[in-house]
Formats: sequence, structure tokens, C-alpha cells
Amino acid sequence: MQTFYRRLLKALPRIGVKVHDLGPGAAVVYRRGDRTSVPLGRSADLVSHGSGRYAVTPLAADTWVVARGPSAGPGRAVTSVPFGDTGARLLLDKEVTADEEREFQLAAAHYLCAQHVAALLERYRVNCVFDVGANTGQYGKGLRRFGYTGRIVSFEPVADTFAKLRRSAEKDPDWQVYNFALGREDAVQSIHVDWKSMNSLLPPSEYGKGRYKRFVKGRTEEIEVRRLDGVMEKVLEGVADPRPYLKMDTQGFDMEVFAGAGKRIADFVGMQSEVAALRLYEGSPAMGEAIAAYEEAGFGITGMYPVTREEPSGRVVEFDCVMMRGSEAGS
Repeated sequence: MQTFYRRLLKALPRIGVKVHDLGPGAAVVYRRGDRTSVPLGRSADLVSHGSGRYAVTPLAADTWVVARGPSAGPGRAVTSVPFGDTGARLLLDKEVTADEEREFQLAAAHYLCAQHVAALLERYRVNCVFDVGANTGQYGKGLRRFGYTGRIVSFEPVADTFAKLRRSAEKDPDWQVYNFALGREDAVQSIHVDWKSMNSLLPPSEYGKGRYKRFVKGRTEEIEVRRLDGVMEKVLEGVADPRPYLKMDTQGFDMEVFAGAGKRIADFVGMQSEVAALRLYEGSPAMGEAIAAYEEAGFGITGMYPVTREEPSGRVVEFDCVMMRGSEAGS
């Protein structure tokens, strides 16, 4: 015997109301267009306008990824890859080809490095990040996205780039920006510019010239260079119980920045440096030399993340090396 509910559903089309029956106890009624339903497990249905095709990938109980498009179907379904026992999952909308592996690996490394640094800043109670070689503020913006709320102090010497950095920071009351470089000594030096994000106080190596055509062109600009230990008092003013972190990305000049900290490098609870496995700049230190100097100053490696890779060999050109003073973790 039909229930009143079923008899009503059958009667509705006679008065111009369409019915999309979803099963016992559930239906969609509408006047115009078409509706399509896709079952999601045993407990839910996806109802959409029109008759588009969808692919559904289950992730966990009551959790799905829905993909829509002309190629939707079993071959379009998202691939879900678990990250160990963390509960996190990586979603891929296609198989990663050999040609795409480099881009995928570097994007993943960039994300994981940023997440790792954010966790360390919290664990070590960092309240001031020195962002040396800030470019237009990408690193500072990343810190805020990952939840860091302490002071950021960014240094960028190139005039045009600094103008963009200043705009990035202008609405952030605890983000200071300075239009000079940091180095081993106070001086006025020439920096190679118009190399996009790779402006450097050092000339390119022969390897660098072969890798990047931009190194053949460009011009130089006179900039001010200061020692890090000479600016720390000013930039830390107002920070209670300073626990600073030093990030350096200066295109081969990181060791010069580090040297300019002098004895005050002991004030930093952690640091991050771009170290080169394949040197792009003449006079820049080898990776082993840089890491040895950082370790001698009391820092230990917590993470190494590829920044760029060489084609077609796949060799890593540069790493982001994250280091902390282990003794400061619980202090």
C-alpha cells in the first residue's frame, strides 16, 4: 500500500512540479531545469543542477571529494594519499608524470618547510623574526598565514623591490621594513639587480651563467650595507624577553650576514639559510662550509628542503636549511 507521501510525489508533476526521488523519506521537488544525484556512501546524496558528470572519491567516514567536468568519471577521481599516521591526506587530481615530478616536489618542499618553521617558532617561543633578503615580503606573508603573530623585521636593499615590500607590510603594525642590506661590515656596495628575485651582491659563477640567462644582463645599484649586531638593539626595542630567529636568503651572501652578527649570534634561538649544493654566485661558500660554521655557532639542523633542482640531472641546486639551538627548546 502506497503511503500518502508516495501518492503526493506522483501527483506533483501534474501541476508542473518536478520530482527527483532520492529513496525512502527523501526527494527534491523543483519547477525548472534538471537535477542529478550522485550517492555518497550509504548516508548521503549529492544533488546538482543539470546533468553534469561527477566523480566522487571517499576520504574517510562522511568525507568525500567531488570533481566535476566533461571528463568526470572513474578515471577523473581524485587520488587520496595518507601522510603516515598524522590524519592528513594529500589530494591529487591526476597522476604526477615524470615531467611534473620536479615542480611537484619543490612545491611540496616549500609548503613543508614553511609549516616546519611555523611549528618551531611556536615551540621555541620566537617573538622576533629577522627576514634578511626579504624581496617583496613573500616570507613575511607566509609567516602570518601559518599563524606567527610576533614581530617581523625585513631587510631589502634594492629600491624598487623595497617599495613593494613596504606595501606588503604597511597594514601590519608589527612588521618593520628597512631599506638596506646586512653584511660583514658597514659599507656602500654595488648589487646586481634586474635578476628578478635573485639580485645579489656577488657576481654569477660560470655555472650560474649557464643556468640562468638573466645573469648575462642586468645592471648594478649602489646600496647601503650594515652589520647585524649594529641594528639589533633598535629593531628589538619593545620586545619583552627577545627570542629572535634569523632567516637569510641573500643569494650567496648569507655567510656575510651571519659574520656581521658577531657575538650577538648567540642571541638567536634559531636560523634559516639558503645553502648551495651547486654554487650560482662567485665567492659564495660551499654548502658544507656554511653548515659547519652554523654548527660551530651552536645550531643544529632540524630540516633540509630543496629550493631548486637542475634539469635534466635532478640534482638539488640549493636547500633551505633550518637550524635551532636544541638547548632553547624547553626554555
